[in-house]
Amino acid sequence: GDEVAAGSLIVGAPLVMAVTAAGEDSSLRRTAALIAAAEGARGRYVALADQAARIYAPAVHIASLATFILWLWLGLDTRDALNIAISVLIITCPCALGLAAPAVVTVATSRLFKAGVLLKSATALERLAQVDTVVFDKTGTLTTGDFKLTSDVSEADLAAAAALAIWSSHPFCKALASEAEARALTLPDARDVEEVPGAGVKGLIGGAPAMLGSAKWVGAASEGGSETFLKIGEAAPVAFRFAPKMRDDVAKTIKAIKAAGINVTALSGDREAAMAEAMTELGLKDWRAEVGPAEKMRHVEDLQKQGRRILMVGDGLNDAGALAGAYVSASPASAIEAARAASDIVMLGRSFTVLQAALVTAKTARRRIVQNFALAALYNMIAVPIAVLGFATPLVAALAMSSSSIIVVLNAMRMK
Repeated sequence: GDEVAAGSLIVGAPLVMAVTAAGEDSSLRRTAALIAAAEGARGRYVALADQAARIYAPAVHIASLATFILWLWLGLDTRDALNIAISVLIITCPCALGLAAPAVVTVATSRLFKAGVLLKSATALERLAQVDTVVFDKTGTLTTGDFKLTSDVSEADLAAAAALAIWSSHPFCKALASEAEARALTLPDARDVEEVPGAGVKGLIGGAPAMLGSAKWVGAASEGGSETFLKIGEAAPVAFRFAPKMRDDVAKTIKAIKAAGINVTALSGDREAAMAEAMTELGLKDWRAEVGPAEKMRHVEDLQKQGRRILMVGDGLNDAGALAGAYVSASPASAIEAARAASDIVMLGRSFTVLQAALVTAKTARRRIVQNFALAALYNMIAVPIAVLGFATPLVAALAMSSSSIIVVLNAMRMK
């Protein structure tokens, strides 16, 4: 009776499904529409270099034309007036301005790629530098999707549970099998093992009927959260409780991001109890559970309407709309294709420390870009009056212009 959305991943036994919505009515199509709408809104961002060029390019030509007219009015012949105007045009050539941002972005992009961060958008670095809030998805992003056993159980109970668990691909079963293997336990012989969809695994252990699965199925009292139960014969059910495995260095990365003055929050479609368990481990107090794809996107939009610059980090189909709508977005390499396509940044490794490194590099790169603009402006403040007064020949103007470009490139190289 449960609804299954297009794009869902089945990790247990096969399911029999009936199509209830197709084509334009499917959840997958609605998600695609959310992504398209969000990407259209984000496309309005204009790079710093483009903003500067809109002002600088017409100003350069107006200055050159004004110089030519001024010298003609002062009585200079056309050839000499044109020579001075050409010198002004050359000395104000926007090479330094044109290199100010791309030179820095090229060096920073190379540096990040070596660290394991792939920038997919030309303006991602500039937008990343302005981030003041990071919104994380939980499952598959902060967590690996795997679980670890947290309850204290006897080796005999663990071995019996693992004997049934090895027959299933359910995340809890994988956790039990891994724990038993890590402890080098000898598993009892399990016979006539069968996986019951939506319930668990059953079989015979030592001739007694054994069940590993949900509280309702085995007749146990549930405490909520991530748990499964083992019942052998008439013995009381044994509870096995789990916590999601966090990605490498997630807690360390979140702490570093918060220390940099950036707000951190998390969203998930998971139940409240499971979300609370994971967030307590990470020390995150700002989070929301049971949030659907459209709600995630709305939450990001609401924060941005408040003036926040959001970095959305997610990996699933239900994150794609929020990823596309965020000011800038990132996804791990393990994310599904739709999430990676909607993201500006892809983190190629397993460690999350690269995310904090990317934020630091982006802020450094923005400072270098602003410095380059300042250097270009200072050069023009000195060089333009000299050219307008007729003290620079076209050759001298060309040498001065080249020197300013070299200075800008050298400043960009400091990013290395």
